[in-house]
Formats: sequence, C-alpha cells, structure tokens
Amino acid sequence: MIHSVAGDATQPKGEGNKILVHVCNDLGKWGKGFVLAVSRRWKEPERQYKLWADGKTDQKFKLGEVQFVQVQEDLWVANLIGQHGVKTQGSRSSVPPIRYEAIRQGLATVAEFALAHEASVHMPRIGAGLAGGDWQKISEIIEETLVQKKVQVTVYHLP
Repeated sequence: MIHSVAGDATQPKGEGNKILVHVCNDLGKWGKGFVLAVSRRWKEPERQYKLWADGKTDQKFKLGEVQFVQVQEDLWVANLIGQHGVKTQGSRSSVPPIRYEAIRQGLATVAEFALAHEASVHMPRIGAGLAGGDWQKISEIIEETLVQKKVQVTVYHLP
C-alpha cells in the first residue's frame, strides 16, 4: 500500500534509511518543478545529475536509468530519468514528456537498491506534474515495482 501524507518530500519522515525519488528529463536540464526544492535543500543531486548528463560518469545517461546520490548518512536522492525532453510553453506536441516504461524500469532499480539498503522510498507525485503523466497509471507502476516487493512507499503532497 502506498502511504500518502501531506508534507514536504524533501524532508522524508520515519526511521532508518530512506530514498527520495524524483523524475528527471533525458536532456540534462535541471531547473523547473520539484528539482528546485531538491536543490534548495542539497546541491549534490543537481551537480551529479549534470556530470552524468555531460558523460562525466561511468553510468549511461538514458531513459529508465537511476542515479543514487547520498545526501545524508541515511538518505539518498534518486535521479530517475523518466521523461523524454521537456514540455515547453507554446509546444505543439500533444504527447507529454512522461515515459511510463522508463518510470517502471527506474522504479525496479530503486526497489533493488531499497531492498539492499533496507530503505523506505519517499517521493512527490512523480511524473504527474511537469512531465504530464497520469497519476493513476504511475501509482499502479509504483504498486507493481515497489509495494509488491515489500518496499514501504510514502508519497507526499503539499498541504
């Protein structure tokens, strides 16, 4: 079961190890939406994402990949590439940038990491904001990839 709470996802609640998941684009652009809240709290996730996008890490930068950045002893930020491009103002494309299969693949990776680190997973309503995704579809993917694997998931919404 997905736990839904009012609050700030950048301040995950609970004991033990935690992973804060958010969705990034495959262009290397960081500057709108939830990433701004992440950057206000920690500088390293943005820095690592940009190095990754610039090909300055060993990991492939592509849809479905996840980069884990440790920001506290018991907390990692998971930069999940789950959107293709960005929606721009005046864009004629009716196709939102969300890529559900990339979200599924990335969350499967998050599940493995969470189980290996005995961590709970925390997130805003990933993919349902600027990425243009359908929260019902995304929550079903969260159930399949995380909850069914016995990973505790908390989704935060601003009060």
